[in-house]
Amino acid sequence: MWGVVPAAGNGTRIQPLAFSKELLPVGSWIDASGVERPRAVSEYLVDRMVRGGADKICFVISPWKSDILQYYGGALDQASIAYVIQDRAAGLCDAIFRALPLIAADEQVIVGLPDTIWFPEDALRVLPDGRMSFLLFPVDRPELFDAVETDADGRVRRIEVKSAEASSNWIWGAFKLRGATLHELYALWLERERRDQFIGTLVNAWLAIGGEAQGVRAGESYVDVGTLHGYREAIGLLGGRAAPELRLFRSRMAGARG
Repeated sequence: MWGVVPAAGNGTRIQPLAFSKELLPVGSWIDASGVERPRAVSEYLVDRMVRGGADKICFVISPWKSDILQYYGGALDQASIAYVIQDRAAGLCDAIFRALPLIAADEQVIVGLPDTIWFPEDALRVLPDGRMSFLLFPVDRPELFDAVETDADGRVRRIEVKSAEASSNWIWGAFKLRGATLHELYALWLERERRDQFIGTLVNAWLAIGGEAQGVRAGESYVDVGTLHGYREAIGLLGGRAAPELRLFRSRMAGARG
């Protein structure tokens, strides 16, 4: 299973930084010698993907984000790591589809956002194989995110992209689909002349022509760390939960960093 991490954005909401926003220190981890060290925000997503079954991680980076490659290297615990390049920031759809040459039709794919922190850590495990499914989280201000409207059986009706009149306070934080479905979405994106920057508008078009997706309300808390306000929220969120995160992550990262 692939985990796709779109990490080519410029991070303008939290600049200036002297490094890629995906490496912003949030919380900490304990190395093999027992020393506590800062933890990059993207590590939370990578760890959750591995817990969800991903054994291959693909970072989509811009040409000037070599610090991400230097930080993660070529492997993380039992997961191999690959990198593909997005030449310029051209939206989430463009970033995700950069990984397509690596993904076979019969493989499962998880996509998440590397500047977010969410709980529970193992929530990706509940997403089913075989159909597109979104991991949903309740938030107070859905207009800042992509709200997901579902029917009584959890089928996705539509995704409301940063809508001031969002009909649901449940937003997607990650999604899972088959490689074949990702290729279908890519073909539709090309047919629509690549005008979709957000995955939500593309999925809406896909649903309109007969596609199906499931919304799974298994998330408990979700923070976007891409702003200073979100950064403060993340620190607060981790305050009462840092100890178990440190213990669980210790064995994963110690070998990768040496």
